[in-house]
This record gives sequence, structure tokens and C-alpha cells, in this order.
Amino acid sequence: MIDVSALDALRAALSSSGTVSRQPTSNADFSSFLKTDKNLEEIYAEASQTYGVSIDLLKAMTKQESNFDPNATSRSGAQGLMQLMPATAAGLGVTDAYDPYQNVMGGAKYIRQMLDKYNGNVSLALAAYNAGSNNVDKYGGIPPFAETQNYVAKITQYLNEGVTVPDSQSAAGGVSNGSGINYQDLNNLAKEILTEIFAYDDYINYLSSLMNQEAEPPTLSMSVTSTSSEEETAEENASAPDSYIAYEHMTNASGKSLPIV
Repeated sequence: MIDVSALDALRAALSSSGTVSRQPTSNADFSSFLKTDKNLEEIYAEASQTYGVSIDLLKAMTKQESNFDPNATSRSGAQGLMQLMPATAAGLGVTDAYDPYQNVMGGAKYIRQMLDKYNGNVSLALAAYNAGSNNVDKYGGIPPFAETQNYVAKITQYLNEGVTVPDSQSAAGGVSNGSGINYQDLNNLAKEILTEIFAYDDYINYLSSLMNQEAEPPTLSMSVTSTSSEEETAEENASAPDSYIAYEHMTNASGKSLPIV
């Protein structure tokens, strides 16, 4: 089934953008920062300075989480650039996880919490970001999950290689150049939604059924219920005099009408 958050992504992409000038503190609620005219480089710089997290780490995480797609939604429901789960986002003060500014600031705040929890150990902090701190505590290190181990390895690789933020991405929730809607992004998102609903074989079978289907004129079937002539005759005879009934019998037997005297 299609995740409800995908529809929210479309709405976020169509929503209007504004500007803000207020700077957040480390305990900021992001409800006042719904949209911003900052580009992603500026957002990462602000998040890095605000929470004391390496800007390269934030970029590498975003590369792995969403490949810089602000409308990305995972099968598990994680949203936006840094793939925040709805409950986690709410706890971080993020009211719109598809707004790049809120998402990056929330993600930076969260990874800062994990770094503090694990004494600056980046690998454990990343594992906790991906699989939850409960699993890191349970296994005493990076959990034995293929996804989590690959997650930590890929981000470490990106840190070593360096990550370039796409120039075309602005901070207005998928709106390019701070103005018109990027319809290509909306089109790609629509394709992703349809892909989740329909398999390719379903599409081919549907087309085949349309081509092979013969148009048949509609038929109208009507059922008319009537009382049989025998039942009507019986009812009439029941109320007729005996002499009239005898006359009817004689007429039917001879096939001729007899004069009534």
C-alpha cells in the first residue's frame, strides 16, 4: 500500500516558501522555521555551527540517507533529507520533515545527541541513528544488522572521499531557485508512488486486457411477472354463477358460441 507520507511529500513540494531571519539555539523548536531561502550549503553550515557536528558528517549522512532528495520517504516511513522518523522528528521539534531546513537542523541535533551518548564515537553514533540506541546498547556496539553495518561503512567512505552537495537543490522543499515548482521532481515522485502500487507485469496485463477486450452492446434484461390465464380463469370462475360456468364449458367443448336464452 502506498505510505500516507508520500502524499504529504506532494503537498510539501507545492507549498509556498517564505524567509526567516531568526537564528535557532541548541534547544530550538523549529516550528518557526517552516521555510527558508538558504541553500543547502548554508543550512549545513548553520547546523554544524549550532550543534558542533562536522559539516562533512552531515553531508555524508544525507548522501546515504536520501541522496539529497528532500521529498524522500522510506518504506518504514522515514522522511526528508536526513530521513527522520515521524516520532523522532516530533521529539526534535520538527514540524515539517520535508522542509530541508527543519530536517537538517533536526538531524544535526539528533546525531549530536548520539555523539554525546557514545562519547564522540562516530561509528556508534551512526549505528544508533540508523538502528536505534537501544540496539547499540543491546549488542554493545554496531548491531549485527546488514543494513546498519553497511550504513556505517558507506558514511565512513563518504567522509574519506568527500561529498558535494547538488547545486540545484534549494531549501524550499523541492522548489528550485526559490520560485517555480520543479515539476520534474513531482513527476519522479509520482512515478515512485505508482511503482509502489503497480508492478510492471500488472501494467502489461492491463494494456493487454484493453486491447483484447471486445466491446459488447449492453443488454437489458427485464423480468415481467404476470398472473397466468389459468389462475385468472380460476379466480373468475370462483365468483361466477354455476349456470355461467356450465355455459363456458359447453362453448369450449364445441368451439362455437351458444345463444343465451
